Amino acid sequence: MIKVAIVGCGKIADSHATQIQRIDGCEIVGVCDNEELMAEQLCDRFNVKRYFSNLSQLLNEVKPDVVHITTPPQSHLMIGKQCLESGCHIYVEKPFAVNANEAEILIKTAYQTGHKLTVGHDEQFSEVSERMRKLFKDGYLGDAPVHIESFWCYDLSDVTYAKTLLDDKQHWSRKLPGGLLHNLISHGVAKIAAFLTSDNPHVMAYGFVSPVLKKLGEENLIDELRVVIHDEKGTTAYFTFSSQMQPSLHQLYIYGTKNGILIDEDKRIIIKLRGKKYKSFAEHFFPPVIFAGQYLANLTHNVRRFLAMDFHMDYSKKQLIEAFYRSINDDKTVPIPYREIILTTRIMDDIFKQTHPIQPIF
Repeated sequence: MIKVAIVGCGKIADSHATQIQRIDGCEIVGVCDNEELMAEQLCDRFNVKRYFSNLSQLLNEVKPDVVHITTPPQSHLMIGKQCLESGCHIYVEKPFAVNANEAEILIKTAYQTGHKLTVGHDEQFSEVSERMRKLFKDGYLGDAPVHIESFWCYDLSDVTYAKTLLDDKQHWSRKLPGGLLHNLISHGVAKIAAFLTSDNPHVMAYGFVSPVLKKLGEENLIDELRVVIHDEKGTTAYFTFSSQMQPSLHQLYIYGTKNGILIDEDKRIIIKLRGKKYKSFAEHFFPPVIFAGQYLANLTHNVRRFLAMDFHMDYSKKQLIEAFYRSINDDKTVPIPYREIILTTRIMDDIFKQTHPIQPIF
């Protein structure tokens, strides 16, 4: 039985607790938050035996095997190190750390203590991402990816909602080096990092405040981002984040030397993009039929999973948590390589250096 604790009892902790309780062979033995009332309410709603407002007390009294850290990222380094040094494995909610240096310290501590860690890049474990990785391993793309395009948006087109968010001048995301972007882009960047071969790719970024937010009086909180990335082996990538573009996308395109693949996380579809063209006018007739067949196949696949009651909203989070727990029980490789975690934070560091956000306030 894996004993699990959750540190940080805000909104995201609910999804962790829900998925942990769907997994056999584990139990949430305690929750902790600086605001004791937050810890108590999470404890009551998920029928957890103990709640704490002090991390040291939690670690000493319930002795968890794994700690899920769901606090703002400014605290991840301190809490993560304490948990690792106390004998716990850690699952750290994204963004993993404030910067690459902190990420490297946490990973070094994991090695030194002989414990494991992972980051909440659960979209890497969505059902369509799993199908995409199988195609990739089977050689559908050909050689290594030639080009990648990642779209990861967050809809702020609702002016009322945007104003509510922006009115909170003390929100923790404003105090991050990357501001609003820092909390929102790691999923999309991680999808690119998984396919890059260089540890220090070249990053060119352009960020700006959208006209909509400017009309609301916001001059500094960047909510539009365009990034070009290339590594030493010639793989290139585009990353797009937008709070205004419609449709608001969560998509990944990967182009290889033979074929391409599209995955759409919102619609839960995967489309194979044929590289070789048909002859003459056939190119105008066959592809639409083939695409229609693929969309129909995706519909059938999703309906079957829905009827089998395997279509829940946080499927990917459950998959990542289960994979991490297996790596602990069986002493196997962690589900997200540490190299990918560090590379994601390095790319994000480069982006924030170039987009000139508000200076962090501590």
